[in-house]
Amino acid sequence: MKVTKKETEQLTYLVTVEIEKNEANEKKAKQLKEYRKKAEIKGFRKGMAPMGLIEKLYGPSAMNEAVNELITEGINGHIKEHNLDLIGEPLPNEELQAKIDIDKDEKFKFVYDMAIRPQVNLSLDKKDKVVYYDIKVEDAALKQYKDDMLRQFGSLEDTAKAADEDFLVVNLEQADKKVEKTYITLKNMDAKIKKQFLGKKVGDSFEIDVVKSFPNETDRASLLRIGKDEFDASNPLYQLTVVEVKTFAPAKINQDLFDRLFGKDAVKNEKEFDKALEDKLKGEYKQESDWRWRRDVIDYLVKKAALPLPESFLKKWLFKINEGKFTMEQIEKEFPLFLQDYRWQMVSRKIFEEQKMNIKREDLLKVAKEMTASQFAMYGLSNIPQQTIDQYAEQMLSNEKELTRVYEKCEEEKVLDYVKGIITAEVKELTREQLQKLNEKAANKDDKSVEKPAKKKTATKAAKDDTGDKVEKAAAKTKAETKAPKKRSAKAE
Repeated sequence: MKVTKKETEQLTYLVTVEIEKNEANEKKAKQLKEYRKKAEIKGFRKGMAPMGLIEKLYGPSAMNEAVNELITEGINGHIKEHNLDLIGEPLPNEELQAKIDIDKDEKFKFVYDMAIRPQVNLSLDKKDKVVYYDIKVEDAALKQYKDDMLRQFGSLEDTAKAADEDFLVVNLEQADKKVEKTYITLKNMDAKIKKQFLGKKVGDSFEIDVVKSFPNETDRASLLRIGKDEFDASNPLYQLTVVEVKTFAPAKINQDLFDRLFGKDAVKNEKEFDKALEDKLKGEYKQESDWRWRRDVIDYLVKKAALPLPESFLKKWLFKINEGKFTMEQIEKEFPLFLQDYRWQMVSRKIFEEQKMNIKREDLLKVAKEMTASQFAMYGLSNIPQQTIDQYAEQMLSNEKELTRVYEKCEEEKVLDYVKGIITAEVKELTREQLQKLNEKAANKDDKSVEKPAKKKTATKAAKDDTGDKVEKAAAKTKAETKAPKKRSAKAE
Protein backbone atom coordinates (compact mmCIF):
# COMPACT_ATOMS: atom_id res chain seq x y z
CA MET A 1 0.00 0.00 0.00
CA LYS A 2 1.22 3.46 -0.88
CA VAL A 3 0.00 6.80 0.49
CA THR A 4 1.04 10.09 -1.10
CA LYS A 5 -0.13 13.66 -0.68
CA LYS A 6 0.09 16.74 -2.86
CA GLU A 7 -0.68 20.32 -1.82
CA THR A 8 -3.50 21.74 -3.90
CA GLU A 9 -4.25 24.97 -2.01
CA GLN A 10 -2.91 26.54 1.17
CA LEU A 11 -3.38 23.99 3.98
CA THR A 12 -5.22 21.62 1.62
CA TYR A 13 -3.86 18.37 0.22
CA LEU A 14 -4.87 15.71 -2.26
CA VAL A 15 -4.18 12.34 -0.64
CA THR A 16 -3.92 9.24 -2.82
CA VAL A 17 -4.13 5.73 -1.35
CA GLU A 18 -2.97 2.91 -3.66
CA ILE A 19 -3.83 -0.63 -2.60
CA GLU A 20 -2.52 -3.78 -4.27
CA LYS A 21 -5.20 -6.38 -4.93
CA ASN A 22 -3.24 -9.09 -3.15
CA GLU A 23 -3.21 -6.90 0.03
CA ALA A 24 -6.98 -6.59 -0.15
CA ASN A 25 -7.35 -10.32 -0.82
CA GLU A 26 -5.33 -11.16 2.30
CA LYS A 27 -7.60 -9.05 4.47
CA LYS A 28 -10.64 -10.36 2.63
CA ALA A 29 -9.61 -13.94 3.42
CA LYS A 30 -9.39 -13.08 7.11
CA GLN A 31 -12.81 -11.45 6.96
CA LEU A 32 -14.33 -14.51 5.30
CA LYS A 33 -12.91 -16.78 8.00
CA GLU A 34 -14.62 -14.61 10.58
CA TYR A 35 -17.86 -14.72 8.59
CA ARG A 36 -17.61 -18.52 8.42
CA LYS A 37 -17.21 -18.86 12.19
CA LYS A 38 -20.39 -16.90 12.82
CA ALA A 39 -22.46 -18.06 9.80
CA GLU A 40 -25.60 -20.06 10.54
CA ILE A 41 -26.63 -21.55 7.20
CA LYS A 42 -29.39 -24.13 6.78
CA GLY A 43 -27.97 -27.60 6.21
CA PHE A 44 -24.64 -26.89 7.91
CA ARG A 45 -23.52 -26.72 11.50
CA LYS A 46 -22.56 -23.26 12.72
CA GLY A 47 -19.07 -22.42 11.43
CA MET A 48 -18.88 -25.49 9.16
CA ALA A 49 -20.27 -24.14 5.87
CA PRO A 50 -17.96 -24.63 2.84
CA MET A 51 -15.66 -21.66 2.17
CA GLY A 52 -16.89 -21.55 -1.43
CA LEU A 53 -20.42 -20.90 -0.20
CA ILE A 54 -19.17 -18.26 2.24
CA GLU A 55 -17.29 -16.60 -0.62
CA LYS A 56 -20.42 -16.59 -2.77
CA LEU A 57 -22.60 -15.12 0.00
CA TYR A 58 -20.20 -12.68 1.63
CA GLY A 59 -17.35 -12.09 -0.83
CA PRO A 60 -18.29 -8.57 -2.03
CA SER A 61 -19.01 -7.23 1.46
CA ALA A 62 -15.81 -8.81 2.80
CA MET A 63 -13.81 -7.11 0.04
CA ASN A 64 -15.40 -3.74 0.84
CA GLU A 65 -14.51 -4.13 4.50
CA ALA A 66 -10.96 -5.16 3.61
CA VAL A 67 -10.47 -2.15 1.34
CA ASN A 68 -11.92 0.29 3.88
CA GLU A 69 -9.71 -1.10 6.62
CA LEU A 70 -6.65 -0.66 4.42
CA ILE A 71 -7.65 2.90 3.51
CA THR A 72 -8.12 3.75 7.20
CA GLU A 73 -4.83 2.15 8.18
CA GLY A 74 -2.99 3.92 5.36
CA ILE A 75 -4.33 7.41 5.99
CA ASN A 76 -4.16 7.21 9.79
CA GLY A 77 -0.63 5.86 9.54
CA HIS A 78 0.34 8.75 7.26
CA ILE A 79 -1.23 11.26 9.67
CA LYS A 80 0.63 9.78 12.62
CA GLU A 81 3.95 9.47 10.78
CA HIS A 82 3.92 13.12 9.68
CA ASN A 83 2.27 14.42 12.87
CA LEU A 84 -0.53 16.14 10.95
CA ASP A 85 -3.17 18.17 12.82
CA LEU A 86 -6.25 17.72 10.65
CA ILE A 87 -9.31 19.84 10.23
CA GLY A 88 -12.28 17.52 10.37
CA GLU A 89 -11.60 14.31 8.45
CA PRO A 90 -10.45 13.35 4.95
CA LEU A 91 -13.23 13.62 2.36
CA PRO A 92 -13.54 11.51 -0.80
CA ASN A 93 -12.73 13.54 -3.92
CA GLU A 94 -15.59 12.57 -6.20
CA GLU A 95 -14.26 14.56 -9.15
CA LEU A 96 -10.87 12.86 -9.36
CA GLN A 97 -11.93 9.39 -8.22
CA ALA A 98 -11.60 6.98 -11.14
CA LYS A 99 -13.87 3.98 -11.64
CA ILE A 100 -12.69 0.76 -10.01
CA ASP A 101 -13.36 -2.73 -11.34
CA ILE A 102 -12.89 -5.08 -8.42
CA ASP A 103 -12.62 -8.16 -10.64
CA LYS A 104 -10.20 -6.87 -13.31
CA ASP A 105 -8.07 -4.22 -11.55
CA GLU A 106 -4.86 -5.36 -9.87
CA LYS A 107 -4.46 -2.05 -8.06
CA PHE A 108 -7.10 0.17 -6.44
CA LYS A 109 -6.55 3.91 -6.18
CA PHE A 110 -8.60 6.14 -3.88
CA VAL A 111 -8.41 9.92 -3.77
CA TYR A 112 -9.20 12.13 -0.75
CA ASP A 113 -9.12 15.82 0.12
CA MET A 114 -7.49 16.62 3.43
CA ALA A 115 -6.83 19.89 5.29
CA ILE A 116 -4.56 20.73 8.20
CA ARG A 117 -4.81 23.40 10.83
CA PRO A 118 -2.60 26.47 10.57
CA GLN A 119 0.02 27.14 13.22
CA VAL A 120 -1.06 29.74 15.79
CA ASN A 121 1.75 32.21 16.52
CA LEU A 122 0.59 34.91 18.89
CA SER A 123 2.57 37.00 21.36
CA LEU A 124 0.95 39.56 23.67
CA ASP A 125 2.20 42.34 25.95
CA LYS A 126 1.15 45.72 27.34
CA LYS A 127 1.55 47.31 23.92
CA ASP A 128 -1.57 45.43 22.83
CA LYS A 129 -4.50 47.71 23.65
CA VAL A 130 -8.27 47.18 23.62
CA VAL A 131 -10.75 49.86 24.69
CA TYR A 132 -12.86 49.12 27.78
CA TYR A 133 -16.11 51.11 27.76
CA ASP A 134 -17.00 52.12 31.33
CA ILE A 135 -20.67 53.12 31.60
CA LYS A 136 -21.29 56.02 33.95
CA VAL A 137 -24.44 56.03 36.10
CA GLU A 138 -26.52 59.14 35.42
CA ASP A 139 -29.16 60.50 37.79
CA ALA A 140 -31.93 60.11 35.21
CA ALA A 141 -30.98 56.50 34.55
CA LEU A 142 -30.91 55.74 38.28
CA LYS A 143 -34.36 57.30 38.77
CA GLN A 144 -35.74 55.26 35.86
CA TYR A 145 -34.14 52.12 37.29
CA LYS A 146 -35.81 52.73 40.64
CA ASP A 147 -39.20 53.32 39.00
CA ASP A 148 -38.78 50.13 36.97
CA MET A 149 -37.95 48.13 40.08
CA LEU A 150 -40.99 49.49 41.90
CA ARG A 151 -43.20 48.51 38.98
CA GLN A 152 -41.57 45.11 38.66
CA PHE A 153 -42.36 44.31 42.28
CA GLY A 154 -45.74 46.03 42.22
CA SER A 155 -49.12 44.36 42.46
CA LEU A 156 -52.70 44.58 41.21
CA GLU A 157 -54.99 46.70 43.36
CA ASP A 158 -58.66 47.62 43.18
CA THR A 159 -59.48 50.95 41.54
CA ALA A 160 -62.71 52.90 40.97
CA LYS A 161 -62.66 53.32 37.17
CA ALA A 162 -60.90 51.52 34.34
CA ALA A 163 -58.02 53.51 32.88
CA ASP A 164 -55.77 53.00 29.86
CA GLU A 165 -53.56 50.21 31.26
CA ASP A 166 -55.94 48.58 33.75
CA PHE A 167 -57.56 45.16 34.01
CA LEU A 168 -61.21 44.19 34.15
CA VAL A 169 -62.59 41.07 35.81
CA VAL A 170 -65.95 40.42 34.18
CA ASN A 171 -68.81 37.96 33.85
CA LEU A 172 -70.10 37.18 30.35
CA GLU A 173 -73.60 35.87 29.67
CA GLN A 174 -75.39 34.67 26.55
CA ALA A 175 -78.69 32.84 27.04
CA ASP A 176 -77.76 29.77 29.14
CA LYS A 177 -74.00 30.32 28.69
CA LYS A 178 -72.06 32.02 31.47
CA VAL A 179 -68.34 32.75 31.87
CA GLU A 180 -67.47 33.98 35.34
CA LYS A 181 -64.56 36.18 36.40
CA THR A 182 -62.62 36.22 33.15
CA TYR A 183 -59.87 38.81 32.61
CA ILE A 184 -59.69 41.63 30.06
CA THR A 185 -56.34 43.45 29.71
CA LEU A 186 -56.61 46.99 28.35
CA LYS A 187 -52.93 47.86 28.03
CA ASN A 188 -52.24 46.53 24.51
CA MET A 189 -55.78 46.77 23.17
CA ASP A 190 -56.56 48.79 20.04
CA ALA A 191 -57.58 52.33 21.04
CA LYS A 192 -60.95 52.19 19.24
CA ILE A 193 -61.89 48.89 20.87
CA LYS A 194 -60.55 49.99 24.28
CA LYS A 195 -62.83 53.06 24.32
CA GLN A 196 -65.91 50.98 25.31
CA PHE A 197 -64.15 49.78 28.49
CA LEU A 198 -62.58 53.04 29.71
CA GLY A 199 -64.24 54.57 32.77
CA LYS A 200 -66.24 51.44 33.59
CA LYS A 201 -66.91 50.69 37.29
CA VAL A 202 -67.84 47.61 39.30
CA GLY A 203 -71.47 46.72 38.53
CA ASP A 204 -71.58 48.34 35.08
CA SER A 205 -73.24 46.08 32.53
CA PHE A 206 -73.36 46.40 28.74
CA GLU A 207 -73.47 44.34 25.57
CA ILE A 208 -70.32 43.56 23.58
CA ASP A 209 -69.56 41.87 20.28
CA VAL A 210 -66.73 39.50 21.15
CA VAL A 211 -65.68 39.17 17.49
CA LYS A 212 -65.24 42.93 17.05
CA SER A 213 -63.84 43.46 20.56
CA PHE A 214 -61.44 40.50 20.39
CA PRO A 215 -60.50 39.93 16.74
CA ASN A 216 -57.61 37.65 17.71
CA GLU A 217 -58.98 34.09 17.89
CA THR A 218 -56.60 33.03 20.65
CA ASP A 219 -57.51 36.02 22.85
CA ARG A 220 -61.21 35.42 22.23
CA ALA A 221 -60.99 31.72 23.08
CA SER A 222 -59.05 32.53 26.26
CA LEU A 223 -61.68 35.10 27.29
CA LEU A 224 -64.54 32.62 26.76
CA ARG A 225 -62.50 29.65 28.08
CA ILE A 226 -63.18 27.52 25.02
CA GLY A 227 -61.18 26.06 22.16
CA LYS A 228 -60.79 28.23 19.04
CA ASP A 229 -62.88 25.80 16.96
CA GLU A 230 -65.71 25.77 19.55
CA PHE A 231 -66.71 29.39 19.03
CA ASP A 232 -70.06 30.10 17.31
CA ALA A 233 -69.34 33.14 15.13
CA SER A 234 -73.02 33.48 14.19
CA ASN A 235 -73.87 34.63 17.72
CA PRO A 236 -71.08 36.95 18.95
CA LEU A 237 -73.13 39.15 21.34
CA TYR A 238 -72.61 38.77 25.10
CA GLN A 239 -73.81 40.71 28.11
CA LEU A 240 -70.78 41.87 30.09
CA THR A 241 -70.88 42.76 33.78
CA VAL A 242 -67.89 44.31 35.53
CA VAL A 243 -67.00 42.39 38.70
CA GLU A 244 -63.65 44.03 39.55
CA VAL A 245 -61.47 46.83 38.19
CA LYS A 246 -57.76 46.36 38.83
CA THR A 247 -54.82 48.68 38.32
CA PHE A 248 -51.15 47.86 38.57
CA ALA A 249 -49.66 49.82 41.45
CA PRO A 250 -45.91 50.22 41.99
CA ALA A 251 -44.52 48.52 45.08
CA LYS A 252 -44.54 50.52 48.29
CA ILE A 253 -41.11 51.46 49.60
CA ASN A 254 -41.01 49.48 52.83
CA GLN A 255 -39.09 46.73 54.60
CA ASP A 256 -40.98 44.00 52.76
CA LEU A 257 -39.71 45.37 49.41
CA PHE A 258 -36.16 45.73 50.77
CA ASP A 259 -36.17 42.12 51.91
CA ARG A 260 -37.64 40.83 48.64
CA LEU A 261 -34.99 42.62 46.59
CA PHE A 262 -31.86 42.31 48.71
CA GLY A 263 -32.52 39.70 51.39
CA LYS A 264 -33.76 40.00 54.95
CA ASP A 265 -32.50 43.11 56.77
CA ALA A 266 -29.73 43.77 54.23
CA VAL A 267 -31.36 47.18 53.59
CA LYS A 268 -33.25 49.05 56.33
CA ASN A 269 -34.27 52.47 54.95
CA GLU A 270 -34.83 54.32 51.68
CA LYS A 271 -31.37 55.88 51.69
CA GLU A 272 -29.77 52.44 51.93
CA PHE A 273 -32.28 51.23 49.35
CA ASP A 274 -31.19 53.93 46.86
CA LYS A 275 -27.53 53.07 47.46
CA ALA A 276 -28.22 49.35 46.96
CA LEU A 277 -30.08 50.10 43.73
CA GLU A 278 -27.18 52.22 42.49
CA ASP A 279 -24.74 49.39 43.24
CA LYS A 280 -27.05 46.93 41.49
CA LEU A 281 -27.27 49.17 38.43
CA LYS A 282 -23.49 49.61 38.39
CA GLY A 283 -23.18 45.82 38.50
CA GLU A 284 -25.49 45.45 35.50
CA TYR A 285 -23.59 48.15 33.62
CA LYS A 286 -20.32 46.39 34.41
CA GLN A 287 -21.71 43.18 32.92
CA GLU A 288 -22.54 45.07 29.72
CA SER A 289 -19.10 46.68 29.65
CA ASP A 290 -17.39 43.36 30.32
CA TRP A 291 -19.40 41.63 27.59
CA ARG A 292 -18.44 44.29 25.06
CA TRP A 293 -14.79 44.20 26.10
CA ARG A 294 -14.62 40.41 25.85
CA ARG A 295 -16.12 40.57 22.38
CA ASP A 296 -13.62 43.25 21.32
CA VAL A 297 -10.71 41.27 22.78
CA ILE A 298 -11.76 38.17 20.82
CA ASP A 299 -11.98 40.24 17.63
CA TYR A 300 -8.56 41.76 18.36
CA LEU A 301 -6.89 38.40 19.01
CA VAL A 302 -8.42 36.79 15.92
CA LYS A 303 -7.28 39.69 13.72
CA LYS A 304 -3.79 39.73 15.23
CA ALA A 305 -3.36 35.96 14.80
CA ALA A 306 -4.43 36.34 11.13
CA LEU A 307 -4.93 32.61 10.67
CA PRO A 308 -5.37 31.40 7.09
CA LEU A 309 -8.00 28.70 6.62
CA PRO A 310 -8.76 26.25 3.79
CA GLU A 311 -12.15 27.78 3.05
CA SER A 312 -13.10 25.62 0.06
CA PHE A 313 -12.45 22.46 2.06
CA LEU A 314 -14.32 23.77 5.09
CA LYS A 315 -17.45 24.46 3.03
CA LYS A 316 -17.38 20.93 1.59
CA TRP A 317 -16.74 19.52 5.05
CA LEU A 318 -19.69 21.43 6.56
CA PHE A 319 -21.90 20.18 3.76
CA LYS A 320 -20.78 16.57 4.23
CA ILE A 321 -21.04 16.33 8.02
CA ASN A 322 -24.59 17.69 7.97
CA GLU A 323 -25.60 15.00 5.47
CA GLY A 324 -27.70 17.14 3.15
CA LYS A 325 -29.63 18.99 5.86
CA PHE A 326 -28.35 22.31 4.54
CA THR A 327 -27.69 23.62 1.07
CA MET A 328 -24.40 25.20 0.08
CA GLU A 329 -26.29 28.49 -0.15
CA GLN A 330 -27.26 28.24 3.54
CA ILE A 331 -23.68 27.41 4.48
CA GLU A 332 -22.38 30.38 2.47
CA LYS A 333 -24.67 32.74 4.39
CA GLU A 334 -23.28 31.82 7.79
CA PHE A 335 -19.74 31.04 6.66
CA PRO A 336 -18.08 34.32 7.79
CA LEU A 337 -19.48 33.79 11.30
CA PHE A 338 -18.25 30.20 11.28
CA LEU A 339 -14.74 31.30 10.26
CA GLN A 340 -14.62 33.87 13.07
CA ASP A 341 -15.73 31.31 15.64
CA TYR A 342 -13.38 28.64 14.28
CA ARG A 343 -10.37 30.97 14.35
CA TRP A 344 -11.20 32.00 17.92
CA GLN A 345 -11.38 28.33 18.93
CA MET A 346 -7.85 27.79 17.63
CA VAL A 347 -6.46 30.93 19.29
CA SER A 348 -8.20 30.13 22.57
CA ARG A 349 -7.00 26.52 22.55
CA LYS A 350 -3.42 27.62 21.80
CA ILE A 351 -3.35 30.01 24.79
CA PHE A 352 -5.03 27.43 27.02
CA GLU A 353 -2.43 24.77 26.19
CA GLU A 354 0.59 27.09 26.20
CA GLN A 355 -0.25 28.37 29.67
CA LYS A 356 -0.91 24.80 30.86
CA MET A 357 -4.38 25.76 32.06
CA ASN A 358 -6.76 23.16 33.41
CA ILE A 359 -10.39 23.02 34.41
CA LYS A 360 -11.43 21.45 37.69
CA ARG A 361 -14.90 20.51 38.81
CA GLU A 362 -15.07 23.52 41.13
CA ASP A 363 -14.38 25.76 38.11
CA LEU A 364 -17.27 24.18 36.23
CA LEU A 365 -19.56 24.47 39.25
CA LYS A 366 -18.70 28.16 39.72
CA VAL A 367 -19.52 28.96 36.07
CA ALA A 368 -22.69 26.83 36.19
CA LYS A 369 -23.87 28.81 39.23
CA GLU A 370 -23.15 32.11 37.48
CA MET A 371 -25.06 30.96 34.40
CA THR A 372 -27.98 29.80 36.57
CA ALA A 373 -28.14 33.10 38.47
CA SER A 374 -28.01 34.99 35.17
CA GLN A 375 -30.91 32.96 33.79
CA PHE A 376 -33.02 33.70 36.86
CA ALA A 377 -32.11 37.39 36.61
CA MET A 378 -33.47 37.48 33.06
CA TYR A 379 -36.90 36.85 34.59
CA GLY A 380 -36.43 39.49 37.28
CA LEU A 381 -35.56 36.92 39.96
CA SER A 382 -32.46 38.35 41.59
CA ASN A 383 -32.84 37.07 45.15
CA ILE A 384 -32.94 33.31 44.58
CA PRO A 385 -31.81 31.19 47.56
CA GLN A 386 -28.27 29.87 47.14
CA GLN A 387 -29.51 26.34 47.71
CA THR A 388 -31.77 26.62 44.65
CA ILE A 389 -28.94 27.98 42.49
CA ASP A 390 -26.64 25.17 43.69
CA GLN A 391 -29.27 22.57 42.82
CA TYR A 392 -29.82 23.92 39.30
CA ALA A 393 -26.06 24.16 38.73
CA GLU A 394 -25.59 20.50 39.67
CA GLN A 395 -28.36 19.55 37.24
CA MET A 396 -26.58 21.46 34.47
CA LEU A 397 -23.38 19.50 35.05
CA SER A 398 -25.26 16.19 34.92
CA ASN A 399 -26.57 16.98 31.43
CA GLU A 400 -23.99 16.22 28.72
CA LYS A 401 -25.04 19.04 26.40
CA GLU A 402 -25.17 21.59 29.21
CA LEU A 403 -21.85 20.34 30.60
CA THR A 404 -20.21 20.96 27.20
CA ARG A 405 -21.62 24.49 27.17
CA VAL A 406 -20.36 25.16 30.71
CA TYR A 407 -16.93 23.70 29.91
CA GLU A 408 -16.52 25.88 26.80
CA LYS A 409 -17.54 29.00 28.72
CA CYS A 410 -15.18 28.07 31.54
CA GLU A 411 -12.29 27.59 29.12
CA GLU A 412 -13.03 30.89 27.40
CA GLU A 413 -13.18 32.76 30.70
CA LYS A 414 -9.82 31.35 31.81
CA VAL A 415 -8.23 32.39 28.52
CA LEU A 416 -9.74 35.89 28.57
CA ASP A 417 -8.84 36.41 32.23
CA TYR A 418 -5.24 35.52 31.35
CA VAL A 419 -5.26 37.91 28.36
CA LYS A 420 -6.73 40.65 30.56
CA GLY A 421 -3.65 40.47 32.78
CA ILE A 422 -1.29 40.75 29.79
CA ILE A 423 -2.73 43.45 27.50
CA THR A 424 -3.77 47.03 28.26
CA ALA A 425 -7.41 47.97 28.74
CA GLU A 426 -7.84 51.61 27.67
CA VAL A 427 -10.76 52.84 29.78
CA LYS A 428 -13.20 55.15 28.04
CA GLU A 429 -16.22 56.51 29.92
CA LEU A 430 -19.55 56.86 28.14
CA THR A 431 -23.29 56.63 28.75
CA ARG A 432 -25.30 53.49 28.31
CA GLU A 433 -27.04 55.00 25.28
CA GLN A 434 -23.67 55.70 23.64
CA LEU A 435 -22.57 52.09 24.21
CA GLN A 436 -25.85 50.82 22.78
CA LYS A 437 -25.25 52.89 19.64
CA LEU A 438 -21.75 51.40 19.32
CA ASN A 439 -23.22 47.92 19.68
CA GLU A 440 -25.85 48.66 17.05
CA LYS A 441 -23.16 49.95 14.71
CA ALA A 442 -21.16 46.76 15.23
CA ALA A 443 -24.29 44.66 14.60
CA ASN A 444 -25.00 46.58 11.38
CA LYS A 445 -21.43 45.96 10.26
CA ASP A 446 -21.95 42.24 10.86
CA ASP A 447 -25.15 42.41 8.82
CA LYS A 448 -23.29 43.86 5.85
CA SER A 449 -20.56 41.24 5.99
CA VAL A 450 -22.95 38.30 5.94
CA GLU A 451 -26.52 37.98 4.80
CA LYS A 452 -28.61 37.02 7.82
CA PRO A 453 -31.93 35.18 8.11
CA ALA A 454 -34.97 37.40 8.65
CA LYS A 455 -34.57 37.09 12.43
CA LYS A 456 -31.01 38.08 13.21
CA LYS A 457 -28.95 35.53 15.14
CA THR A 458 -25.58 36.09 16.71
CA ALA A 459 -22.94 33.37 16.63
CA THR A 460 -23.74 32.43 20.21
CA LYS A 461 -27.46 32.12 19.48
CA ALA A 462 -27.17 30.54 16.07
CA ALA A 463 -27.69 27.03 17.39
CA LYS A 464 -31.40 27.83 17.65
CA ASP A 465 -31.89 27.89 13.89
CA ASP A 466 -30.89 25.55 11.07
CA THR A 467 -27.68 27.27 10.08
CA GLY A 468 -26.80 27.61 13.73
CA ASP A 469 -27.05 23.84 14.15
CA LYS A 470 -24.53 23.58 11.35
CA VAL A 471 -22.09 25.91 13.08
CA GLU A 472 -22.56 24.22 16.44
CA LYS A 473 -22.06 20.73 15.02
CA ALA A 474 -19.04 21.81 13.03
CA ALA A 475 -17.47 23.47 16.06
CA ALA A 476 -18.03 20.34 18.11
CA LYS A 477 -16.45 18.12 15.49
CA THR A 478 -13.30 20.22 15.29
CA LYS A 479 -12.61 19.38 18.91
CA ALA A 480 -12.95 15.63 18.41
CA GLU A 481 -10.06 13.34 17.63
CA THR A 482 -9.25 12.63 14.02
CA LYS A 483 -11.71 10.14 12.63
CA ALA A 484 -11.29 7.49 9.98
CA PRO A 485 -11.94 8.67 6.42
CA LYS A 486 -15.35 8.15 4.91
CA LYS A 487 -15.90 4.57 3.80
CA ARG A 488 -15.54 3.83 0.11
CA SER A 489 -16.93 0.98 -1.88
CA ALA A 490 -14.46 -1.17 -3.75
CA LYS A 491 -16.76 -0.63 -6.73
CA ALA A 492 -16.46 3.13 -6.53
CA GLU A 493 -17.32 5.09 -9.61
